[in-house]
Amino acid sequence: MTNTIKRAALAALTSLALAGTAWAGINDYEFKLVKDEVRQGEATLDVRLVDKRTGQPVPDAVIFAKRIDMAPDDMETMTSRIEQLPSPEPGIYRFKAKLTMAGGWRLSLGAKIQGETGTLENKLVLKATK
Repeated sequence: MTNTIKRAALAALTSLALAGTAWAGINDYEFKLVKDEVRQGEATLDVRLVDKRTGQPVPDAVIFAKRIDMAPDDMETMTSRIEQLPSPEPGIYRFKAKLTMAGGWRLSLGAKIQGETGTLENKLVLKATK
């Protein structure tokens, strides 16, 4: 075989290998509530960040936006203070919020994931009970 044919064969094999590779994108990740029901008052909220393709936890994301409001009960302007706490384990992100009323609450998160371009944004719904 000549060098030209060898290079063409190698290029074709490389193209085939790359075509079968699943490249990750920001849409391959999502936040999930560990528990979707908590007690009204001072609440600790644990959220798991997972790679949807593998189900594996994703550590070391940078949470730069967080908001909690009562949008599920048509009271989007009813917000509460939310504070990020240290992570209890890799892939779990912990928050403390004062849920002043029983009912539906929406937790909105914005994050950057290392090695990925774009911003992950998720809105999670939970219920506060008396």
